[in-house]
Amino acid sequence: MTPRGFLGLVILLLAVYCGLDPLKHSAISEFPDFVSHRVDMPPWSLIPTVKDDKNLLQNSEIKFLNQIQGPESMAFDPLGRGPYTGVADGRILFWDGLKWTDFAFTSNNRSELCNPKPIAMSYLKNEHICGRPLGLRFDKKTGDLYIADAYFGLMKVGPEGGLATSLATEAEGVPLRFTNDLDIDDEGNVYFTDSSTNYQRRNFMQLVFSAEDTGRVLKYDPTTKQTTVLLRNLRFPNGLSLSKDKSFFVFCEGSVGRLHKYWLIGEKAGNLEAFAILPGYPDNVRTNEKGEFWVAIHCRRSLYSHLMSLYPKIRHFLLKLPISAKTHYLIHIGGRLHAMAVKYSPEGKILQVLEDSKGKVVKAISEVEEKDGKLWMGSVLMPFVAVYDLS
Repeated sequence: MTPRGFLGLVILLLAVYCGLDPLKHSAISEFPDFVSHRVDMPPWSLIPTVKDDKNLLQNSEIKFLNQIQGPESMAFDPLGRGPYTGVADGRILFWDGLKWTDFAFTSNNRSELCNPKPIAMSYLKNEHICGRPLGLRFDKKTGDLYIADAYFGLMKVGPEGGLATSLATEAEGVPLRFTNDLDIDDEGNVYFTDSSTNYQRRNFMQLVFSAEDTGRVLKYDPTTKQTTVLLRNLRFPNGLSLSKDKSFFVFCEGSVGRLHKYWLIGEKAGNLEAFAILPGYPDNVRTNEKGEFWVAIHCRRSLYSHLMSLYPKIRHFLLKLPISAKTHYLIHIGGRLHAMAVKYSPEGKILQVLEDSKGKVVKAISEVEEKDGKLWMGSVLMPFVAVYDLS
């Protein structure tokens, strides 16, 4: 057989294998309806390349190592106490200055399935039972804590903690499948994201690989107790934060790598605008006292992931190979977990970039909360909180 004939045979066998997936070892073998979608990405030349050459995040202090698993969001109550954080086993914990104590939980069906495990990913298969609190925000007037639970929707718990109360589990007849982040205005209206109506958080990697557009941004009105859809057909909407004057909010659209701006008041109310092109895969966004926005970048976007977004058929073919979802994920992020925090002005200009490009100290951050001159960084995957001193 000639070399060309041999190559043709190999390609044919690969095509047959990918079409049948007989061993069910692919990243999408358990998702028979999986579809890879094209993403209209900004040109590669427009992806920000600004770097932190000093890797300043490596100067962060690692706190609470192995005391907590997957602290996604950092919140401080109206008295400045905390942090409070939701962890992988479904609890919301409170740091009282000496130790972590249980503050609240979102599931009324907790059991030994929710007991501590060695790593955050160990909880994935039982998250729908134990709950998975993601975004947290305190109402500064009432002291109530609002919770975006990935499985149980929008919830609230009083200043004393305990079992959270459900506020919204659906909108316009469509269930919330992946409630992710939220913020609250001065009238108590809650703006929040639902990352997908097809994929739940335990299948977040398949959501990333698919790049489907069923995500939504919603509003919960505490007076009418109604939830309305503000924006739909979004690709993995994630972090959301109101501007300092509450005239607009920004939110991350993960698969596209953009920060969007949605006007709430004024002549532009109800309009959506581009705010910034992000250098990587974003998670939560938080507003500081100056009205600037800190965006947690889970990892930089690689040229490989950029190209795969543009060519869904090639992406789908590769996903059918006997390669684990975790391996595909690592290829997409450049081979290793790392971390990046980017500060934007109220106009969407990059003001500061902090990195640990090698992931030596900080990696896979999910939120950056600025408080008293320090950045408190959570991670949905890591067993610690990182604190960076801005001074």
